[in-house]
Amino acid sequence: MLILLPPSEGKTSPARGAPVDLESLSHPELSDHRERLLDLVIDASARPDAARVLDIPPTLTAEIEHNTTLRSAPAAPAAKVYTGVLYAAAGLDALTGTARRRANRSVRIVSGLWGVLAPTDRIPAYRTSICAKLPGIGELTQYWAPALKQTLGEDWGVVIDARSSSYLPTWRPPSGLPWLTVRVVQIRDGKPSVVSHFAKHTRGVLTHHLLTRPGAPPRTPAQVLAAAQELIPTVLRDASLLPRAGRTGPDTLELVLA
Repeated sequence: MLILLPPSEGKTSPARGAPVDLESLSHPELSDHRERLLDLVIDASARPDAARVLDIPPTLTAEIEHNTTLRSAPAAPAAKVYTGVLYAAAGLDALTGTARRRANRSVRIVSGLWGVLAPTDRIPAYRTSICAKLPGIGELTQYWAPALKQTLGEDWGVVIDARSSSYLPTWRPPSGLPWLTVRVVQIRDGKPSVVSHFAKHTRGVLTHHLLTRPGAPPRTPAQVLAAAQELIPTVLRDASLLPRAGRTGPDTLELVLA
C-alpha cells in the first residue's frame, strides 16, 4: 500500500541538528529538482514581494524570512517537523518496530518544496505553498508532476490518498492501480457534511490504524475498507466505498464520523 499525505502547515522548527542533506533524502533521483527549487525559494523569500510570489499570507512574515536560512537551519525527521492535526493523530514520530518500518516503506508526504518525503527524511521547517508560481519554473504542481510520475511509478498494490485537492495535480496513479481518496463526513440534519478539522484528524487516525494494525497491509480497496471498518463504532459510524464518477480518477473511501 501507498499512503499519500499532504505536508502540514503547522511545523516545529528543530532546535538543533545538522542542516538538510539533499543527497540523504529518500528518492535521490529528485535531488536536482530539489536543489534548483531550494535556491529559488531562498531567493524569492528575500524579495519585498515574497508573500505574493510564494502564495503565503503576508501575516506570516517571520516564516517567510525563515526560508532564507533553509540550507543552514537545523533539520529533523519530517515526522517530527510536521505537527498539524493530521500528523498529531497519525503519530508517525512515535511509531516503533514493525509499524515504523511499515511507515517508512508505505507513507509518502507530497511537498511543494521537497517533492516527496518519507517520514524519516530530515528537513528544516519551511513555508512554501504548492500553489506558488516561481520565476523560471512556474507552478510547483507542474514542476513536480513529471518527476513524481517516475518516482512513484511502482506497483504499490493500492493507493490511499489523503492529500488535499491542491496536491492532486502533482501525481496521479497510473491507470489500473487501485486509487482511493479519503472523504470524511459528519451527519447533520440527516445529511452528510464535510468537516475540515475533523477530516484531517480522521485521516490521521486512519493512517495510524493502517500502520499499526496486525497482519499484512491491505493491497486492495476492499481490504482498505475492511481495515477502516475496524474503527467502528469507536471513531466511525460507517465506512463505505464509492465508485469513481467517470472513467478515470479515484474511487472514494467515505468515512462517517461516529
